Amino acid sequence: MTTAPVGGSLPVYRWRFAPEGLATRRQLRAMELRPGGQDVAAELQRPRRRRGPLVAYLYLIDLAKPVRPMTPRRWAALAKANRARRICPECRRDAGYVIATSLGMCVPCADSN
Repeated sequence: MTTAPVGGSLPVYRWRFAPEGLATRRQLRAMELRPGGQDVAAELQRPRRRRGPLVAYLYLIDLAKPVRPMTPRRWAALAKANRARRICPECRRDAGYVIATSLGMCVPCADSN
């Protein structure tokens, strides 16, 4: 997926001034839609004081497709992935919470090291 059309640049809108019919990925998801392979239609910029602006890409709502439904196999795969994130690689026990990547292990194991 490209971020700019060939031969030109994207239209840029300031924060809260985007026209109707455009939405960010999060806004599309809230409407139970997804971009569906379409190119970025425009760019939204939110100015900040001491750094460059925050940028969000906008997609056409008319070309968005419905979110794919979760099948039982997808739910099972998601549960397996989340379970793996709770297993401590040090003590191999289920921590009962998602282990922070900054620690790399459960809190008791991190405290003992």
